[in-house]
Formats: sequence, structure tokens, C-alpha cells
Amino acid sequence: MKKPIIGVVLDHEQSGGYSAFPWYALRENYFASIARAGGVPVAIPYAPDLVQTYAEMIDGLLVPGGAFDIHPSHYGKSQENPTQLNKENRTHFEMKLASCALEKGLPFLGICAGMQLLNVMRGGTLYQDIAAHIPGALPHEQTLPKDEPSHPIHIVPGTLLHRIAGVEAAHVNSTHHQAVDTVGKGLNISATAPDTVIECVEDESLPFCLGVEWHPEYGTTALDQKIFAAFTAKAGSR
Repeated sequence: MKKPIIGVVLDHEQSGGYSAFPWYALRENYFASIARAGGVPVAIPYAPDLVQTYAEMIDGLLVPGGAFDIHPSHYGKSQENPTQLNKENRTHFEMKLASCALEKGLPFLGICAGMQLLNVMRGGTLYQDIAAHIPGALPHEQTLPKDEPSHPIHIVPGTLLHRIAGVEAAHVNSTHHQAVDTVGKGLNISATAPDTVIECVEDESLPFCLGVEWHPEYGTTALDQKIFAAFTAKAGSR
């Protein structure tokens, strides 16, 4: 049986560091997790004119995390922190590609910033800083190594995530300072942290549309591996 091709959007950096010119990069474990689950990972650079071509050549789309924030103008807010890092070229391209992929019914997995992108695309909003808006919130930017879990989540019974996990409780790693505030149209909450922070959203009207706030690409728990297995299997069944 043909292995499913999973498109993975790259991150982008300006000149400096690796190269004196702008460059793309992404952690190896995104690609390794897809390959381990039976898929063929393909890196996708930003080319808005090729969105339709990309969507036709892949069987599933993964939008990864990154050390940046979606500009709040995308959800009708002003920027609270003037030093906030935004990557508008990435956000605009991801929105265009994700919209096309979802219209075609391609399996979609959004991780951290990818989950936030999905929510904003559906008209939802974000807390620009968890600590500033949720009193007593857990430290969602964990000090532990990223491949170790730092807090529990409750998984809503009957959801896609619950069917994947097979349990109602799990532990996850956590490296984000923003979170979903109002949930986007057509999305359901499928997991929360003890401090009420939304950890997973999904669109159950689509074949596979899942956004998780943690980083399952590290393979920290059995749940992380199950997520990639379910995502890749769905992409392979199209």
C-alpha cells in the first residue's frame, strides 16, 4: 500500500545564524514522527501561488509550532506586547494552505501555533499571554526538558482525541505562552488543563481535523505516538 505523503510547513528565519540570507528550518522530530508512523514527510516552503499544487500532491497537512505569535489583528485585537514576535509571511501562507487543505478534506494536524492558527482561521481569539489573563495558571512554558511531560490534561469523552487516546486523562509537555480564548466556529474543545487552558480543539465534521497545544512530535507519551499514528493512518486511507 502506498505510504501517505504528509506536508509539513517549514519555519522561516531572516538572515543571521545559519545563513547570511533568509532560511527555512524545522526540528527533525516532526519529520521523524511522521516517518515512524508510516508516512512520508515532505517539507513545504512558502509559495502562495503553489497552494493548490501542494494540496493536490499531499495526503495530509501538519502545521507545526514555532517561537512566534500570530498577530492579534487576525482576530480583531490590538497587540498587547510591543516586543511580541510575529511572522506575517508564515501566518498568511499557512492560512491560505490550511484553508485549501481543509476544503479538500485533507487530514489536518495543528501543533501549538498550528492549533492557534486553526482557531483564528475559524474566527476564534487567543489570550496573548496566559499569565496575564488566567489567574493561577500553570507554567505552560515548562522549565523541564521539552521531551518530558509537565502537566495533566482532561480529555473530553466521545471526541476524536478520546477515541485516539482511549483514556480521559494524560500528561503532556508544554511550551506556549498563548492559548485559545474564544473557540472558533465549528470547533469543539476536546481537552483542557486543570487551570482551564484549552489544550485541544477539533472539527468533528471533517475526516480528521485536530489541533493540540502541546508537542506530540517529541514522542513523550503513548498518546503522542497514537496521535501521529491516527493522523497518518487517516491520510493513508483517502
